[in-house]
Amino acid sequence: MRELDELRQLTAGRLLAIWRESGEAAEEPGERALLCNARVLAESCFCEGRAVFRSGEEVLETLTPREMELLLRQLAEGEPPATAGDNPAFDRERFLALKEG
Repeated sequence: MRELDELRQLTAGRLLAIWRESGEAAEEPGERALLCNARVLAESCFCEGRAVFRSGEEVLETLTPREMELLLRQLAEGEPPATAGDNPAFDRERFLALKEG
């Protein structure tokens, strides 16, 4: 996965526009979801103030579905993105569950 240091939230209006545009471009619901998620990430992922991806197509060519899911979850929860120095085997959910006791 490419390095990024910021996940910018999109407005509700922008999300709706992306959803509608993705519906027009897709032939089935699964395709619409992938296209929409890729466009959201293309407009939300930044490193040093610059967009990490030029387009939704570049997101689809670069990231796995699991990587997209992780970034979308971090974006939805307002978490900072995982950095290149983070441990990829670290299970944040398990850590939080153990921390709560």
